Amino acid sequence: MDTGASEKQIDEAAAVLEGRRTAVLTGAGISTDSGIPAYRGAGARTRANPMTIQTYLADEAARRRYWVGGHLGWRTFTSVQPNSGHRALATMERAGSVTGVVTQNVDGLHLSAGSTRVVEIHGTMRRVQCLDCRQIFDRRDIGTRIEQLNPWITVPENIVMNPDGDVAPESTDGFIIPPCTVCGGMLKPDVVFFGEFVPADRFRISESLVHASDAMLVAGTSLTVNSGIRVIERARRRGIPIVLVNHEPTRADAWADAVVRGGTSEVLSGLADRLAG
Repeated sequence: MDTGASEKQIDEAAAVLEGRRTAVLTGAGISTDSGIPAYRGAGARTRANPMTIQTYLADEAARRRYWVGGHLGWRTFTSVQPNSGHRALATMERAGSVTGVVTQNVDGLHLSAGSTRVVEIHGTMRRVQCLDCRQIFDRRDIGTRIEQLNPWITVPENIVMNPDGDVAPESTDGFIIPPCTVCGGMLKPDVVFFGEFVPADRFRISESLVHASDAMLVAGTSLTVNSGIRVIERARRRGIPIVLVNHEPTRADAWADAVVRGGTSEVLSGLADRLAG
């Protein structure tokens, strides 16, 4: 079965966005062509027990499992490269047709592709924060400390990575979680866990981006997560045109001026070509 978007659908979407400064919202679907699996949709792997902030704070064994899996996955995560969908959005930003990107992803691929105005609404795997003194650390430095404290840890071959960059570890026996070097407090990757709220200042920046735009392009998300719906709701309230690009139906299809059923790499590249012309 052909799951690609039709040229007519891409033409219709381009006609909606033509001449308008467009804010973009992306989800996990834009990174699947880079080898990072999506949480939802066709082919997504079900996660029976995703880490919640409540479990992370209360259960030391759960924190060890998270850090072992997170470290192994992060080492693989860092080798992942942007795909043509990420690059197309960066191209459209340089051309002036895209005002910026609000992403639900924590992979940093929009920045790697060359986008400069990026709001990582769920945080980023590049940073680690102390929950006590709020000191921020580079994830690479924490990775080095983990390997110094746990010299036995190695990245296995044929690793199966989850959407947020972690893996299911085979064992956590003897694993030592590095404490904060400033206060000795508890460290946590600077990402929004299940059960946490998006920081208010980060959402306000997302709102400002939408308010400064004349259209909204949503790519690679089913809009199941409330933070995404809240962003697109701001566009709907302003009455600006909305274009949706996703393989499966989304919660906001009824609000859209154009819906493109297809992969983000193909569709965003097509839109970049058409809007550049």
